[in-house]
Amino acid sequence: MSNTASAVIVISSHVVRGSVGNRAAVFALETLGYPVWALPTIVLPWHPGHGPSTRLSFPESDFDKAIDDLIRAPWLGEVRAVLTGYFGNAAQPRSVARLILALKDRNPDLLYACDPVIGDRGGLYVPQATAEAIRDELLPLATLATPNRFELEWLSGAPLESNTAIMEAAVSLGPPRLLVTSAVPMMAGGTGNLYLTGHHALLAEHRLIDNPPNGLGDLLSAVFLARILAGLDDEKALQLSTASVFEILARTAKRGGDELTLETDSASLSLPMAMVQMRRLVHPLQRIKR
Repeated sequence: MSNTASAVIVISSHVVRGSVGNRAAVFALETLGYPVWALPTIVLPWHPGHGPSTRLSFPESDFDKAIDDLIRAPWLGEVRAVLTGYFGNAAQPRSVARLILALKDRNPDLLYACDPVIGDRGGLYVPQATAEAIRDELLPLATLATPNRFELEWLSGAPLESNTAIMEAAVSLGPPRLLVTSAVPMMAGGTGNLYLTGHHALLAEHRLIDNPPNGLGDLLSAVFLARILAGLDDEKALQLSTASVFEILARTAKRGGDELTLETDSASLSLPMAMVQMRRLVHPLQRIKR
């Protein structure tokens, strides 16, 4: 692949040990052939789920200046897409919104994927002001959003107990493409990724693996973005991305790993072999027409 106009800017957390945040996204995108500009929002020795770790953060003014540098960069024309994930404070999403707008000015076809990393089943794990900044500053600019079901619940302000409810919340959220992880499974003992556009409602399912390592959402967002950038149709992009993440998860679990073993299983990113059950759902807009 030519490096001309194919770079992806990835903005998320960085861990010294592990495969979450930028560590997962950058590896996946580079493995699939995309040059990456990586900007950390915070730096941690490891994921806090492993125990206490010192949080290294940037002064808001310094982060803002780094964004100004990127906006002025002579290589900005190389950038084809942006992926954002975890933010360290409420000021960072506002700074990044300026970068997205500058990039869209230069390239109206810019693909911006917003992974609103704000919480899980237990509720928000970022301050409410940070979650609100992502919702208010970045989601309106997104071409693609990739929340988990619990993040979508918070963003939409309603419980989502069915895929119908998930799809209706996705339509109201705004971005033209929405990929929701931890969707309601239709197969016993499974879990699913639900993808909604103006045309399609697709569900990709695989068996559930208990106590998975962190980083699955970061990895899926990056792999799906790469597949969309490669020009694959929605269904194939969803199937391959879901298969890649499930295959790496299954192999990591078999080894007893506490972090995704991306370096060992990089072939699973390029050519996944895992079986994924694909279903077409009734799009909420079709339901309204009926």
